[in-house]
Amino acid sequence: MALVTSKGTMDKENSNVRKYIAQRAELLGAIRLPNDTFKGNAGTEVVSDILFLQKRDRLIDIEPDSEMQKEMVASLAERAEKVRGGGVDSSVDNMLKITNDGRKLALDQRMLNDMLPDFEGSKINACVDNIYRIWEETADKKSAQLVFCDLSTPKNDGTFSVYNDIRKKLIERGVPESEVRFIHEADTDVKKKELFQKTRKGEVRVLLGSTQKMGAGTNVQDRLIALHDVDCPWRPSDLEQRSGRIIRQGNSNPDVDIYRYVTEQTFDAYLYQLVEGKQKFASQIMTSKSPVRSAEDIDETALSYAEIKMLATGNPYIKEKMDLDIQVQKLKLLKSNFLSEKYALEDKIIKYYPQRITALENRIEGLKQDVETAKQHPKPTDDRFVGMEVKGVFYSEKADAGKAIIEACKQMNSPDPIPLGKYRGFETELLFNTAERNYEVRLKGATSRNVPLGDDAHGNIIRLDNGIERFAESLSLAENDLENTTNQLETAKKEVQKPFIQEEELKTKLARLDELNILLNMDKRENEIVGGEPDEGEVPNTRKEKTYER
Repeated sequence: MALVTSKGTMDKENSNVRKYIAQRAELLGAIRLPNDTFKGNAGTEVVSDILFLQKRDRLIDIEPDSEMQKEMVASLAERAEKVRGGGVDSSVDNMLKITNDGRKLALDQRMLNDMLPDFEGSKINACVDNIYRIWEETADKKSAQLVFCDLSTPKNDGTFSVYNDIRKKLIERGVPESEVRFIHEADTDVKKKELFQKTRKGEVRVLLGSTQKMGAGTNVQDRLIALHDVDCPWRPSDLEQRSGRIIRQGNSNPDVDIYRYVTEQTFDAYLYQLVEGKQKFASQIMTSKSPVRSAEDIDETALSYAEIKMLATGNPYIKEKMDLDIQVQKLKLLKSNFLSEKYALEDKIIKYYPQRITALENRIEGLKQDVETAKQHPKPTDDRFVGMEVKGVFYSEKADAGKAIIEACKQMNSPDPIPLGKYRGFETELLFNTAERNYEVRLKGATSRNVPLGDDAHGNIIRLDNGIERFAESLSLAENDLENTTNQLETAKKEVQKPFIQEEELKTKLARLDELNILLNMDKRENEIVGGEPDEGEVPNTRKEKTYER
């Protein structure tokens, strides 16, 4: 059994799976998050990334899987061989049934036969140890814990249930029965509301449930201190929904732990890797960070023959392939981001920069004419007024001109521009700015400038004079903008010629990955008809394998 925590130093000899898990803390590590990191996201249902802050320095001893489990994993490969060869009817056995049995075996060997012994080193027993330890350590605070398990949900048919096993062992250690509850017991909205309230108060301190029944809508975070994932769901969204129960606004604990349990040399580690791959693709689609065109069905629920075979035989190439899968995926993402930026730069070189430069050159030419017009019709240095034409009438007094402008405003019955007159060599228009809710005078020369008006007649003339003087400022800004844009174009032409610096590394790793896929027979996937009796964590799938395109 392997218990995955934030420590990530769980080294024992000859354990490829353990090394993979320990080196991949970003996938399987326990999460410890200060409440402050999510207080600003009230109501957030899902966390998009696994964050690592304030890791707990706890070394967890790793126990191996049982001999019985090893033999049973090997038998799964034999079943897959028969299915692949067509030696068994798909209604009797198929890849989905084998996959589900593999998941059950990874959870607890008694899932396949309840007469098998309770293996002391199983991840269920490790989970019980942790739950009890945390229950005891947080007794004064009455902190609560969530336990997620989609397989082996409680049934009243006398068969073995992980739920009943965990509760029985906790009660035997001294945890009151009333403090260990199943979400399945709350079969009405009223009962569920009561159960949630007791959990928030600390009266129920261990709540077990499936993602389906205890995912979205479960608001019991007030006292939650730890969450335990004893099995791996198929969909990345399910893991996010689980984490979202504890990592959310309203949790009174300053930090929380999330434990994920993996049984060594079973399907567990590989299933987590598959979920990680699905999550990466989904994240790329949702964030549009890379031009991904296709990916395997996120809801696929059956492993192929090749995958089952390699997991059962303990092939030494498995770890190398798993490592390479992640490395290649990261390199592909880097390259796709590089190409996206390169294509965007090429578009700017072809379209944006030339158009921008032409527009700026034309604007500069127009502004030069307007600056020259302003020089030819200067504002007097004293308080004299050069005169203004308003509505066909020439006003030689500043006060009269200002009043005429305000009167013209009052006569407007449409926000659209109307001719106003002339001032200092510029044609003028009057308009109403509906966004700013004020009147404006548009100074029209080779270019144009809008000048906001106020209710002060004298002040409006000053505003118009200031607007005319600012043509020179606009010319200076446009000339600087042209120089910067021209420099950006030259820089872009150089940048777009640069290659992806990790291209050779990607080619080498892709070639090696192809070799490994051939060695592991991973280049052939089976399209099996599936069936069987699903648990809450087993999704029946009757589709052929497909890809999504976009």
